[in-house]
Amino acid sequence: MKKDNSQIEKIRHSLAHILAMAVLEKYPDMQLGIGPAIENGFYYDFDAPIKKEDLPELEKRMRELIKENLNFKKEIIAPIQAKKIFRNQPYKLELIEELKKSKKPISIYKTTSIARQALSISPFVDLCAGPHINDTSKIDLKAFKLTKIAGAYWRGLEKNPMLTRIYGVAFETKKELEEYLKWQEEIEKRDHRILGEKLDLFMIDENIGKGLPLWLSKGYAIRHKLEDYIFQKEKENGYSHVLTPILAKEDLYKTSGHLAHYKDDMYSPIEIEGEKFYLKPMNCPHHHSIYNRHIRSYKDLPLRIAEFGLVHRFERSGVLSGLIRVRGFTQNDAHIYTTPEKLEQEIVSILKMHNEVFKDFNITNYWYRLSLPDFRNKEKFGDIKNKKMWEEGARVLESALKKLKLNYVEGIGEASFYGPKIDIQIKNIHGKEDTIATVQVDYYSAGKFHLNYINKDGKEKPAVIVHRAIFGSFDRFLAFLLEQTAGNLPVWLAPVQAVVLPVSEKAAQYAKEAYFELSKNKIDAEISENETLGKRIRESELKKIPYILIVGEKEAQNKTVSVRHYKRGQEGEVKIFDLIGKIKKEIEEKK
Repeated sequence: MKKDNSQIEKIRHSLAHILAMAVLEKYPDMQLGIGPAIENGFYYDFDAPIKKEDLPELEKRMRELIKENLNFKKEIIAPIQAKKIFRNQPYKLELIEELKKSKKPISIYKTTSIARQALSISPFVDLCAGPHINDTSKIDLKAFKLTKIAGAYWRGLEKNPMLTRIYGVAFETKKELEEYLKWQEEIEKRDHRILGEKLDLFMIDENIGKGLPLWLSKGYAIRHKLEDYIFQKEKENGYSHVLTPILAKEDLYKTSGHLAHYKDDMYSPIEIEGEKFYLKPMNCPHHHSIYNRHIRSYKDLPLRIAEFGLVHRFERSGVLSGLIRVRGFTQNDAHIYTTPEKLEQEIVSILKMHNEVFKDFNITNYWYRLSLPDFRNKEKFGDIKNKKMWEEGARVLESALKKLKLNYVEGIGEASFYGPKIDIQIKNIHGKEDTIATVQVDYYSAGKFHLNYINKDGKEKPAVIVHRAIFGSFDRFLAFLLEQTAGNLPVWLAPVQAVVLPVSEKAAQYAKEAYFELSKNKIDAEISENETLGKRIRESELKKIPYILIVGEKEAQNKTVSVRHYKRGQEGEVKIFDLIGKIKKEIEEKK
């Protein structure tokens, strides 16, 4: 039987009000923010000195209140009455004033019980549009939990006061809650920020700046392998690699349209010798300059320009998250300049390359979104003059998807400001949809930058530009890999592929010889000699090193190593050169 999802939403919303009742008992003079239902639970914002240690007490009080069989009753009231009820609640008064100006009805919910009424206890009253459950008999006492406290600016604006937000999760049954909490534990183990710290991959230093990651030695070793991999893949597919500056003059971004459409996401200008320069938010205008270095013939096209380009975007501090949402990151970017006749062929080639890459990284369960414009959105698409050209681009993208027999969904309004696109979508560990890669057709830039070519008839025609990012950015792609693999990267990507552990000083010399042979064969290896053997094995496992090689006097005499694999466990004693051949094969085959 299918569950009524609206019922659980009502339960979650009602629990937010019960939480407010419990907090109000503890802090009678505190000020209330808002308390909506959200995915998997609810939250409420308070202007009160609540601490994490208060959560068990508040949760206990919520259960006591629920047992009173509280009921929820809605009333529509006049603004003057609402202001009287919430006269000591400034955040509520702000909301009331907005409702009054918009001429929307003002509703409140009263929460009380028969027992409370008999004792003349005033009901809890909250400004709320609802809906709520009729009474708390619908709530399973063991199916909700208060989970955490966080700071939250009132209405999400940094200029506003910081409130205390209490989060809770809630389900219809205890079993659902237990399954959710178990998965949350797994998510925490997979969180790339936690793994990045434990595995010494990257760091964020507030003295350098929020959202500006520092790649540590082991993290950069992984990134270097990613760069080598995609460099070769792109080279095989006819791409030429370039490197462009991280800033440019203001006029470039006026021409590109970034200052008109993207200024809020760009850093403030830097003034140099009376001219304004901006940190580049995208590589495309720089690549257009390279295209224009020569007069291009149709015989020169398609021209494929790729770059591992460092870009900077001004993300608000509230959305920054590890390597996923940052202010400085390196794109795996490319731009293809082609003729309309060859456009579909290029799209097909790009999509094939995406599939090859995802197969090598064992990425599955992704899907395609054909992202189209919504011409009703005048702010984003209002300056589009040639709608037929956009429609032709969408037709070509759709035709390429069909030619490769790829299933897709349409996303109306998801196009970029310069053209339709194909977004490759995947669910992250939180179950939310993310874009992992894009292929975008651009009919905007050719006219702005005079990106033309000479056709067969000797006439000048505008090129069609395709923007393409397979990894998206190296930063975000590593975050995705860490979370999907829980940090257990395949051997070919691991920053340390093997660690040699001598049992005693007597085996130390042979351990160095084994290490030397591994390194000579381009296997990333380390030696670990301090602490007890048990502790060193455990540390190597925590570092998620694929091969742990233990050597003692016997192994030294036999020129072998005792192998422990991070997934397969004990693999016994193996000749060192046999193991080297095996690891090299795994690296080459990208298993």
